[in-house]
Amino acid sequence: MTETTQQMPTAPKGDGSRPRSPEFRLAADALRGLRQDLFHGAFAYDPLPRMRVDGPLTRRLPSRIRQYAVWTPHAVVAGAGLMAAITAGSTSAGGDLGSMLSVLLALGPVLLTLLRPVGAFWFSLAAAPVTAVFGYSWEDFPWRAGSFAAHLVVLTVVALRTRPRVAVWMWILTAVYGTAAETFGSGYYSSNTGPMLVVSAFLLLAVTVRHIRREAEQEVTAQQTVTEHERSRRTLLEERTTIARELHDVVAHHMSVVAIQAEAAPYRVENPPEELERAFATIRENAVAALTELRRVLGVVRAEDYEAPDAPQPTLADLDGLLANVRDTGLDVEKAVIGAVRELPQGVELSAYRIVQEALSNSLRHAPGARARVEIGYVLGGLGLRIVNGPPPEPSLVKPSPGAGHGITGMRERVSMLNGEMTAGPAADGGYEVAVFLPVASVSEGDA
Repeated sequence: MTETTQQMPTAPKGDGSRPRSPEFRLAADALRGLRQDLFHGAFAYDPLPRMRVDGPLTRRLPSRIRQYAVWTPHAVVAGAGLMAAITAGSTSAGGDLGSMLSVLLALGPVLLTLLRPVGAFWFSLAAAPVTAVFGYSWEDFPWRAGSFAAHLVVLTVVALRTRPRVAVWMWILTAVYGTAAETFGSGYYSSNTGPMLVVSAFLLLAVTVRHIRREAEQEVTAQQTVTEHERSRRTLLEERTTIARELHDVVAHHMSVVAIQAEAAPYRVENPPEELERAFATIRENAVAALTELRRVLGVVRAEDYEAPDAPQPTLADLDGLLANVRDTGLDVEKAVIGAVRELPQGVELSAYRIVQEALSNSLRHAPGARARVEIGYVLGGLGLRIVNGPPPEPSLVKPSPGAGHGITGMRERVSMLNGEMTAGPAADGGYEVAVFLPVASVSEGDA
């Protein structure tokens, strides 16, 4: 007979109290938020930052005025506080002392928003019952005219300088004060708690909408930045894939030639040594293995709908045909060759052809009707290219290009692959210029 012992689940360690209800947790979170927003660091030093002057309007101001324009927010807040102070002084019933105190209690909270915004709210809320003592009996209660205006300014400025949740808490505490003052106060003509709550609700709602819109704009800007980065990255990968496909045909041709020559070489020599036959067999096996691996790697980056071209990859010898096609589209282009024409590696020839092709395509898109010039320089140590076009005859007729910058990216990738140098930018006459140098090792350098 087997005896099993079942252990009852134990309550979690703690104060031994029962699990809290969702309502209790919601209330606790609300009180925790209230303490964090309005009590914790309420009088912390937080000066109002100066206004930026790089906007579309402020940028046009003279430099002498711009250095003072940065204080515009501070001047606006101080002006609103001054108006509230004038209102408070003109409606005070406590003589000179009462008028002076009312002015200070109306102006002080508004000016304090420039340095300690949350503390300014508490100052304004505490000043309201004090200024009510110096008011006339026929005035509204619990906010006198000056404190009414000052409190609205404080609520607006503090809401602008903090997050939307703080605005909600300030409105609730304002409602609590107004309700309590009406309940326990007496001897007043009429109540203005309702107008205070309605007007402040509209002001705080407008500020909250502004906060939400600004946060949405920041999120959109951040998302656009990420999208632009991903688009540039995708463009770069697409260009590299295109280059890999094109260079595959060049390298595959050379490897195939090596394999065929290694297989046929022993038959060209009468009674070749056995070591020579084994050497050529090893060369052929390595060439075939390299060609197989090259095709396998290319299959990783090749699209499913990609078809290998039937014609061989173009070289600089085919450049005249390209220029003839470009002339048929309406671009007046001339060609100039500097130096002695010589045969270059196929990778260099292919990249040079593609660079010229893309540069002329950009000229057709961005400067229709302009003149273009292609210069090819066979210099010591490499190949120089310069493709330049003039400004379009009718700039107003040029439509925005829908391209995504693939052309310049592709040219830079080809130049970088060959350890070359490239510059591209506007020309002095308003056109555009692309200059490229592709290094080519000489025969003596290769032998060394």
